[in-house]
Amino acid sequence: MFSKYLASTIAAFLGISNAACNYGTSEFPREPNVPASKFSYTGLTGPLNWYGLNETANAMCDKGMNQSPINIVTTNATITHGASVSLNIPSYPGGADFENLGTNVEVVVNGTLIDANKTYSLAQFHFHTTSEHRINNEYYPMEIHFVLEAADKTIAVVGFLIDFGPTDPLLSSVFASVSEIPSPGNVTLTGPLDFSILQYHLTHNTIYRYEGSLTTPPCSEKVKWIIGTKPLYIDVDTYKEVKKVVKFNARYTQDGLGQANLLENAATELNR
Repeated sequence: MFSKYLASTIAAFLGISNAACNYGTSEFPREPNVPASKFSYTGLTGPLNWYGLNETANAMCDKGMNQSPINIVTTNATITHGASVSLNIPSYPGGADFENLGTNVEVVVNGTLIDANKTYSLAQFHFHTTSEHRINNEYYPMEIHFVLEAADKTIAVVGFLIDFGPTDPLLSSVFASVSEIPSPGNVTLTGPLDFSILQYHLTHNTIYRYEGSLTTPPCSEKVKWIIGTKPLYIDVDTYKEVKKVVKFNARYTQDGLGQANLLENAATELNR
């Protein structure tokens, strides 16, 4: 009873969460000023209580049965060649807006994804540490998500895992100014951005596909996930600089697609 009361009290102060993974889409339009996140990844505002923060808006966080992220294995994701999709993001020689939203840092750029004769428009891309998805049970140090929306409001996310190694030029340019946005609401510019490495990775390698959800509140389902099997790379020193700002912001691994939601299952077991 106390925990439910505390959750409702928190919800009254916080309202619907900002800075969700689909920030910049029609569901969460971009605001004139950068909105700091009103949820977190720890404690009573973390993933275990996202449902409690707003039981109406965040219902799928507790009850959804096709939630993300997942442990990707050949039995729960379709593996196809990346040439089946077309990701086109123009270069930004002057850099792009780089924002600290509290739970993540994101870059605001335009672009398109064409998949199955359907076009999605890019809203932004952001980062998670550690990776949210796992491949055959293994985490990666980071993950990058490109969030796109079609004219019918459906969402697609193109993700790339990030492993340790010499930093790819794209990530080097993005994170060159990460120390300039140490606090929620801070905005700066990235270095020059060239996305050709992403297009190369997709068209020359296989991809994982599955239908899941947003990995932040409101945890909406029917999200098309496309994840590259070829990782990007970041060196340890750059990673440490990123971690000073981003810290930990990964939702826990969900149950198998179509299986019982882990939170709802836990609540049922506790109430027996």
